[in-house]
Formats: sequence, structure tokens, C-alpha cells
Amino acid sequence: MNVEVSKVEPKQIWKNFVLLNEVPRPSKKEEKVIEFLQLFANKNNLDYKRDDIGNLVIIKDASIGMSNRQTVVLQSHVDMVHEKNNDVDFDFLTSGIKMYVDGDWIKADGTTLGADNGLGVAAIMAVLESKEISHPKIEALFTIDEETGMTGALNLSSTILTGNILLNLDTEEDDEICIGCAGGVDITMHRDYNLLQPDQNEVFVKILLNGLTGGHSGAEIHKGLGNSNKILFKIIADINNLFEIKISDVDGGGLRNAIPRESSLIISFSKDHLVKFNNFIKNSSEQYSASFLKTDPNFNLEFNLLEASFLSLSYLDSSDLINSINECPNGVFEMSESIDNLVETSNNLANIKLNDGKLKIQCLTRSSSEQSKEKLSKKISKIFENINCECVFSGGYPGWEPNINSLTLKEAKESYYKLFLSEPKVNIIHAGLECGIIGSHYPKMDMISFGPTILGAHSPDEKASISSTKKFWNFFKEILSNIPEKN
Repeated sequence: MNVEVSKVEPKQIWKNFVLLNEVPRPSKKEEKVIEFLQLFANKNNLDYKRDDIGNLVIIKDASIGMSNRQTVVLQSHVDMVHEKNNDVDFDFLTSGIKMYVDGDWIKADGTTLGADNGLGVAAIMAVLESKEISHPKIEALFTIDEETGMTGALNLSSTILTGNILLNLDTEEDDEICIGCAGGVDITMHRDYNLLQPDQNEVFVKILLNGLTGGHSGAEIHKGLGNSNKILFKIIADINNLFEIKISDVDGGGLRNAIPRESSLIISFSKDHLVKFNNFIKNSSEQYSASFLKTDPNFNLEFNLLEASFLSLSYLDSSDLINSINECPNGVFEMSESIDNLVETSNNLANIKLNDGKLKIQCLTRSSSEQSKEKLSKKISKIFENINCECVFSGGYPGWEPNINSLTLKEAKESYYKLFLSEPKVNIIHAGLECGIIGSHYPKMDMISFGPTILGAHSPDEKASISSTKKFWNFFKEILSNIPEKN
């Protein structure tokens, strides 16, 4: 399947993308992909250097006739989100991504594709190895761990770069030039519970919710996509109103930056309520399937009656946890008052785990307003502190303040119009880009972000447009050829 992808035009990008996707590159475990890029640099006789955190910079001199132009930094992150469908047997740490062509789309077989941000990496590689593309001196910055904390950008060396123009290739709509983004903070809640022995008169069931669409918890948070954690806890809240239940185990969601698609619970209740429970799950499945038909057409709710018994939370602790999860804000919290249709602040209730009495809940709160981000994060922490959870804030990063007078933006808009005879959208996004963080290390850096059209990032439905990648490639080369002269 991957051989087929490597033959797609522009081959300069897709053949590098195929090679890149053969290398495991989870966040915080980027050693193999960095080694892959260092071997690539050696093969092309290019110098490179790394900073203390592990970011890589590959340097290429200007092409003939371009030595009087300003140095440009080309930047993409090397890590990818590892998500797969529950019924797919796949090990991201040992296997390459299995890809195929479907009309105008490149897709993966039941896993994330890694186009976010692998297509950016592959495009930069194509420029670095080219003997024909016109470009100024290049500093290709490959950052690590963008997807789970942006620690590469946060700890970027303040002396490893010399260029004052940065092209970030991590935007996912080919008619957009991004000039600003939201900041974010991770919120983690912990608590240990005292567990109860099972009663002889109770039954244990495992409830499973899966088949949801999932997606990017920033760029797609406004689309009304189902969050498996919120839906499942709403369902058991309704059950708990019919008769008392106790929770034994929770396994909900995955990564903070992915809208959760699958969640499961083990609960117990009196045997006398089994028929009522069965009817309720059947009715809930029908009702929720209809409600989420447009956004999550593969919605699936089922349960299994378990033979084994388990330790569990008390009725009171179970009820408190259910109420807190349902009270926790999820999705859009506030819209921007100054920019039409821009989500200002949101939260993703990403992951809930309860095993052997140990509870861990993970959220990712995003905002383009530090004040609003603080307000929402305090609201969330207060909810869980009320049930004796310890709340920890970590991984905070700033947003990217837009510069509408950017000279790089001006040049990019002119290049876009020259190629496509239309004006690009100039946008601020509700997702985390590294530009704002990089700008904190290099205050004089003039930055824009752009890229090919990618849909369903952070989910197994991720796909990249072939025609859009051609468009992006031509746009990228045109921008490089028009980098301004040195002052």
C-alpha cells in the first residue's frame, strides 16, 4: 500500500512521507525519527545540530542567486498522535503506518495517518534534498513532543537559530494562512479511594461506548462531536437516578489533544434491577444514536454481564464522581467577542481512568485569552477538589499573538494571489501551534503558518488531500523564491 502512496504527485513530498511513516515517532520517544533525519542530512551532505532538549536543526546554504536573501527557518514537529480503532491490532512502536490511496485522499488503515505534522516534515525534506528549488539559506527546525506538551518548543535553545523569518507548516487548510493561535494548560486530577467488597445480591456489568468520530480537541472542538467520557457518564447518571449503582473501573478516552472516541465502565447494582437496566441501555442506544447521527454515525453502546465480582467505590463516592464528571465543562466554553466564529476558550475532558481505587482524570484547556483560560481551569479544579481530588496544572504554554502587519504575511498573500488568483484566508486558530512559544525565544521572528488540507487529525479517520498537497507544494516553493533581501 505504501508503495502506491510513494508514486503520488508531488513525489518529492510523498516518497519522503512514506519513508518517514516507516519510523515510529510517538511523542516523548522521538529518538528513532531524529536519527532518521540525521542520516538524511548526512546523505545530503548537510550540517546539523541539536539543542539540549533534542530539537534538530538541519542547515542548507542558499541556492544559486539567492545568497543575498534573508535566512528562513522552516519548522515542523516530528512526533505524531498515536490513535487506532479498538478492533485494529497495531503496535505503533514497532510498525510503520499502513497507508493507501482513496480517490483524492491518502488514508491509514485503522490508525492515525501522521500527516499532522509529517507532511510538513516531508515537504521540508524535499526542499533540503532538492537541487532545483530556488531558496535562501535554510535552517530546518524539527521540534519534538509538540503533541503532548510542546516541550521541544518550550525548551528550544535561544541561540540555535539565526534566521528572523519562520515558516511553520502545521496548518491544515490549504486556503488559510495562520497568524495566531490559542495557548493551553494541562489539568490532571488524582484521588485514591477505599474500596468495598462485593455484595452477594449484586451483578456486575461492563458498559462500552465506541464508534465515535473523535478528532482534534482544538481545531474541531466546535463541531459538536461526541465525547465518549461525557456521554457515558451522562448515561450512568440517568441510571443512578433510577437505582443506585457502584463504580468499579473506568477506562475512558486517550490523549489530551484528541476528542475521546471510546470509553468503558464496570458498575454493579442489585440483581433486581437487571431487566430495568437492560431496557434502559437499549433505549439510550437508540436515543443517542439518533442524536449523534450527523457527527458520530457509528455510535455504538453495548454491555456485557460479567461473571466475576470486583471491589468498588461506595454508593456515595460513585454518585459524587458521576456528578463531578457531568458538571465538568467540555467543549466550547467562550467564543471570541472580537473575532467572528473564533472559539476563545474550550476544554477537552480527554481521559478518565479508575483502576484498583486509583482515579486519574486528564483535561486540556485552551484559550487565546490568559484570563479566560485561568477562569476555566479554576472552575474545573474546583469541581474535583470538592470530591477530594488533588488537581495539578502542568504543560502551560502561551498563545501566538497575531501580527497583521507582518511582512512575511504580505509576501505570502502576494504569492498566493499570483498562483491561484484569489485571496487566502488570514486566520487565527483554536489549536496549539509552536509559533508563539518559538517567538518567546526569538522575539524578532516574523512568522506565518500554512499547510495542505488534512481532515480528522488525531483520529483514525485522519486523511490528507492529494490535490491540496500539490497546491501547498507550489505555494511553499513560491514563498521560498520570494523571501526578501537582507537588510
